[in-house]
Parts: sequence; structure tokens; C-alpha cells
Amino acid sequence: MIIQDGLRRMYKEQEDVFYYITLMNENYEHPALPGGAEQGILKGMYLLREGDAAAKRRVQLLGSGTILREVIAGANLLAQDYGISADIWSCPSFTEARREAMDIERWNMLHPEETAKVPWVTQCLGGRPGPVIASTDYIKMYADQIRAWVPGRYRVLGTDGFGRSDYRSKLRSFFEVDRHFVALAALQSLAAEGAVSPTTCADAIKRYQIDPERGNPARS
Repeated sequence: MIIQDGLRRMYKEQEDVFYYITLMNENYEHPALPGGAEQGILKGMYLLREGDAAAKRRVQLLGSGTILREVIAGANLLAQDYGISADIWSCPSFTEARREAMDIERWNMLHPEETAKVPWVTQCLGGRPGPVIASTDYIKMYADQIRAWVPGRYRVLGTDGFGRSDYRSKLRSFFEVDRHFVALAALQSLAAEGAVSPTTCADAIKRYQIDPERGNPARS
């Protein structure tokens, strides 16, 4: 879909732009495309799976690239182990989402008497309950670049630190971006809002065999 849009803009519309696609060297089955997601894909963010609207405790989980599967697995852990529902958002490009938000911010500044436009990120997350947690294979700054337009509490997981060679599952655990840390970050954010107790977070650390005393991967 992104390639098709790039061809349209570059060749049909003759826009002076360029497109690139990042490919990972990991084979996996990609989730099916939800209906009506076309606009969100091109804007950098779309709803992949909606949680239980009737749930008392909910979170918004954002994932990008291969880590999206860990975000999905983290949502399943939250539901199975703690009865917490999650809306799952696929984010093909946090950068594109930021560009759109900055364009809108500039337009609003230059048109003070017009009805203010709302960035896509805010449109997606506005009115949805619970804190927002993002996890990617990139440094935290990548997903953090949309923070200004995320309503509510926002927590970012990323692979800050030195490069390493090991099994992917071990690397994702080491850099604290896997399903267990997605679930723990969600619980901690809920605890900060008073929706769960700190004891619940402590239980998750024990349940998922996380060592709370290990060094910060960004400095290891």
C-alpha cells in the first residue's frame, strides 16, 4: 500500500518526494489488514485490534515492525493474567505521524481564526481510555517523537544501548522491549494512575522472571 502511494505521488502526480521501505531479515506471518486501515497506514498509525470496550481497565499499546508481534503477545498476557484489555495500534512510521502533526501545528499557528485541525495521532488516541505504551526495535527516541500529540500518559520502550549478537528472544528481553516488558510497562503506567496497585507490578516482575536488579541495557 505504501509502495502504491509512492508510485502515485512520484510518477502520476510528479511530486518531488522519495519513498523507502525498511525490511527486516525475519520471516513471520503478518496480521491481516483490518478494514478501513488504508488512511492510517499512510499516516503512520492504524488500529490493528480493538480491546473489550466494556473492560474496566484498558491500555493503548503501540508497536512497530517485528516488535508488533511482541506487543500483541503482551496484550494477551495482560488479558490472561490481569484482566486488562488493550487496543493494539500498528505504527508503520512514527516519523510520518510526527511530520503530519508538525504540519498541522504550523497550520494552526498561521491560521488563528480558523477552526484548529487535530493531528492524526491525537485523533486516534483521543477519547480512548488508559495510558499509552509504545515498543519498537529502535531507540526510545524514535517512538518518543510523537509524545507532544499523545493525550495522557505515554511510556516508550526501545533498544537503547550497544549492539549485541544473540537469539532474537534474548536480545528483546535484554533490551526490555519484549512481551513481558510491554505488560509490565502497561501495569506500571496503570499503577501510576491508581488503576492497579504496586503489588500487581511486583507480581508481574516475579511472574515473568524479570530481574529488577540487573543493569540498565542502555549503559551495559
